[in-house]
Amino acid sequence: MQAKLLMTLKGKFITAVAAVLTLSCGILIVYTSHLQHRLVIGQAEQQARMLYRQILLTRQWVADHQGLFLVQGETAQSNAFLHEPLTTTASGLVLVKRNPAMVTRELSEYAAKSGLGWFRVTSALPVNPANTPDAFEQESLRRFSAGQTEHLAIDRNQDGRVLRYAAPLVAETSCLACHGEHGYQQGDIRGALSVTIPIAWADAVIRANNQTLLFLGLAAVLAAAAVMLLLFSRLVDRPIRQLSEAMAVFPEQTVEALELPHSQDEIGRLSASFADLCRRLSASQQALAAAGEQGFRAEKLAALGQLTAGIAHEINNPLAGMLNCVRSMQQEPENLDLQNRYLPLLHKGLRRIELTMRQLLNYGRVEPLHIRQVDVDTVILDCLELLGHRLHNIVVNLDLRFNNLCCIDSEAIKQIVMNITLNAIQAMPEGGSLSIASREENNAVALTFEDTGTGIAKELQDRIFDPFFTTKEIGEGTGLGLAVTLAMVQRLNGRIDVRSQPGVGAVFIVSLPIDRHCLHPENQSPTSERVSA
Repeated sequence: MQAKLLMTLKGKFITAVAAVLTLSCGILIVYTSHLQHRLVIGQAEQQARMLYRQILLTRQWVADHQGLFLVQGETAQSNAFLHEPLTTTASGLVLVKRNPAMVTRELSEYAAKSGLGWFRVTSALPVNPANTPDAFEQESLRRFSAGQTEHLAIDRNQDGRVLRYAAPLVAETSCLACHGEHGYQQGDIRGALSVTIPIAWADAVIRANNQTLLFLGLAAVLAAAAVMLLLFSRLVDRPIRQLSEAMAVFPEQTVEALELPHSQDEIGRLSASFADLCRRLSASQQALAAAGEQGFRAEKLAALGQLTAGIAHEINNPLAGMLNCVRSMQQEPENLDLQNRYLPLLHKGLRRIELTMRQLLNYGRVEPLHIRQVDVDTVILDCLELLGHRLHNIVVNLDLRFNNLCCIDSEAIKQIVMNITLNAIQAMPEGGSLSIASREENNAVALTFEDTGTGIAKELQDRIFDPFFTTKEIGEGTGLGLAVTLAMVQRLNGRIDVRSQPGVGAVFIVSLPIDRHCLHPENQSPTSERVSA
């Protein structure tokens, strides 16, 4: 069901909208996360620079006052790396000296406890081993010696990400009192001040913000998809479904009875165009039906005209003999032997003319289907007898094995047999062989017509049942014979197949369903069916 929904226009539209919104929200979240990251890093960098300047000011103040002296105690011990780490006052109070480096280190310990960051002094040649530089600080000292004024990097410790900042410490006049003996001169870079700012808390805030943005983005996508689904269902899906249902029931229902969407948008205009198309199709179908009815009648009359010459021969022969008999009887009116001999001949000739005319009238009459019990094999023989004058140079091979009665319209069978047989005769102008067979196959009457004529080209086999399509010479046919045959077969709910090779001949196979449940001829009333275009 889900796969089917995705294949509909609604599914494709909602999927596309959701994909665009998801992509947009994703880009927004990524950009916002990057912006937050840059903001946090920028703030941390500014914080490190400010802390660096504050420490420099503190160190400068301590250096300008020749150090800072504290009362010796548990938290204030002497520094073994100073020449005069202790001083005793006149009252006997022991004071310990704190130089800028010691002040920096002790302030860093307080800062670290507060969680705001920590810092320390480092040097390539440290007096105190505790000031030995780490990898970041070594890289910073290398860059400072090359002229760079600061160095920043993002590092990671056990608590998360941290910002590392380092800037050089330049020897000044107040610094030479302690560091002059180490060979430093004013303006020399004697080390660096390394500042570390933790940003793990900011990463947690960024993650929380990203989760919030993701949740809001998904909610926005779902809300937009729901609104789009509702709007699409009301404005597009429902009208299109109405149009589809209207197309399915047309032309069984008239245009006025169809439930079509009425709106001023594109679908409304499409609906109006469809209604107009249905009206034009209905008018065209009516015109085509009328033209088809006239065309079928014209073809039948054309075929009737082609039979007239042969039928005249069938009538003229017995008429000539009958005239001779009448003339002889007039010459010898008292000759009873002559009358007894000629009167049966006159009666036989009249019966032959009557039979020919009855067959001709039955073939030419236009009437609806009359379903009655018919002997199909007898109908085929009657048609061949009617066409006898056209078969003088054609060998007819009959294999009629249906041998049963079925409920069908005899005139429809006659028209089918006549049209296919005439088509075969015209395909063999120099003579040939025509084989006609009848069988019962799969509860249907199977009629097979096989000739040895010119055959049908492969590219024309799909067109031979088209109305007015013909390859005959002018005057030999209107091109409706096989079209009429196909229409008759379809009226009888049957089918017709054709096999042919040019120069070899053609095979027409007609299959008509068998019905043996109609009334007997003397009790039945005919049922009619209007010819459909």
